[in-house]
Amino acid sequence: MAYRSEMESRLAKKTTKAIVDYQMIEDGDLIMVGLSGGKDSWALLQILDVLRRKAPITFSLIAVSVDSGYKEYKHELIASTCRARGWDYRIQHTGIGQTIDDILDDGSTPCSLCARLRRGVLYRIAGEVGANKIALGHHADDFIETLLLNLFFAGALKAMPAKLVSDDGAHVVIRPLVYVEEDEARAYAKECELPIIGCGCPACGDLGRQRQRMKRLLMELEREHPDVKTSMLKALSNVAPRHLLDTRLNPPAELRAKTVPNGVRHGSDTGPTPVRHRSDTCRTPPD
Repeated sequence: MAYRSEMESRLAKKTTKAIVDYQMIEDGDLIMVGLSGGKDSWALLQILDVLRRKAPITFSLIAVSVDSGYKEYKHELIASTCRARGWDYRIQHTGIGQTIDDILDDGSTPCSLCARLRRGVLYRIAGEVGANKIALGHHADDFIETLLLNLFFAGALKAMPAKLVSDDGAHVVIRPLVYVEEDEARAYAKECELPIIGCGCPACGDLGRQRQRMKRLLMELEREHPDVKTSMLKALSNVAPRHLLDTRLNPPAELRAKTVPNGVRHGSDTGPTPVRHRSDTCRTPPD
């Protein structure tokens, strides 16, 4: 079965590479796709369904939406779209929106807390439906923006993993769109005529949020350096722990010189450098 377009072929290639690189999907998996109704989760569900039909292994998909309780959330449209395309679907209605309003102070950013609460709901539902993998629609831009947010505002050098095991060891979370850029996910969802639905949260899309600032920063950098996002994403898989300041990675007590033979001194990281004695020095005879 051929891909329907060049765009689908490109996304399939990038998603397959991520699946292979991080061993995300195995034969017999039941993968629960977190479906918010946004462009990224739609693109993920669609491309995984395409790959499922072509894969040499067998795996199944079920889409799950977590309704945070905002009245503007059009969950009926999500459900009808899934039915029309033959996708298994389940929705969980919650009061997460109200909980956030009760906990957070005015002006606080709700996104991080909302994501954690929704993740907890997904973990519970995964157990109920028997899913052994949970797929989330984070794309390459999300990884890079998270890196910058932690670097600039949290004093931490971290992004997010492409594959992780939950703290209790019960769930495996995968992010198959790690190599797919946001613009590609948007274009693919549009090409597939999938309805883009907002979560209904008043903070959604607020240009004053720090993540939006990171998006603008990356756009400015791309104007001068078109490959900057590719380089930053590559950096996340090309870490040099010895060149960081974290003493957990480089315990100072363990950083001691080793005894070396006479005539040899420590040089660069590439190895010892021989000491040159005066007798080894070539002298040019006088004219």
